[in-house]
Amino acid sequence: IKNMKKIGFLSIVLSLFIFSCQKNEVAIDQPITDLERQAILSKGFSPQNAVRLEEGFLVEGDIVLTKEEMQEAALYQLIRIAEIEQYRTNNLVTGLPRQIKVSISSQLPTSYINCLDIALARYNAENLQLTFVRVSSGADISILKGSGSYLASAGFPTSTGQPYNQVKVNSRAIGTNPNANYLATILAHELGHCIGFRHTDYMNRAYSCGGSPTNEGASTVGAVHIPGTPTTADPNSWMLACIGSGQNRPFNANDKTALNYLY
Repeated sequence: IKNMKKIGFLSIVLSLFIFSCQKNEVAIDQPITDLERQAILSKGFSPQNAVRLEEGFLVEGDIVLTKEEMQEAALYQLIRIAEIEQYRTNNLVTGLPRQIKVSISSQLPTSYINCLDIALARYNAENLQLTFVRVSSGADISILKGSGSYLASAGFPTSTGQPYNQVKVNSRAIGTNPNANYLATILAHELGHCIGFRHTDYMNRAYSCGGSPTNEGASTVGAVHIPGTPTTADPNSWMLACIGSGQNRPFNANDKTALNYLY
């Protein structure tokens, strides 16, 4: 990272947080093969700094590509490598209007509950056909305790129109009492992935993270431009890949356009 003030949502290697964890929470220490790198690229994601997980691969710093997704037939769609715009995956949540139930693990600090409520309130304030409610059981999306070389992680909706069912949050890296709006922004970002949003700067993570831009080529997951979002750089989108420590990113006008177009 060139600018040490910037923290990737999940992309930073947390050298200060090397600790023992449960097996199902840590990356598998096995190099990714060239064949697997090509498979990740064919899904429309950069294999650079990809991490092997038990459930699949962690790419772009915070996106989980499951083993099932890696095995799906390739339905190629050309990715636009040009501007900074809002993008969605091919799969979206269906069955609208719909209420999405979200729970949060008791293993996470109690201060995180308020941060989740802020994140859910941001979505509900937009009067979408998707509404969010915090529940104690029977959740569609579970906020779980995670650990490893990321801050949080999530995946994309299923081919049957269900939201990705979990967000893992590394509370040991984030802290027990973080700035509420900062964590709410991270949670809202990960929930955005769960309902089908890709990074606004997926085609050039250097825009918000620094480093070298990567042309990700063709996509099977999808990177569909959302009409009405800008064709110029958007420095404040809640779906940018990286965020400054302690920064608050509520939905900006372009984000609201994207949310209302899809839901």
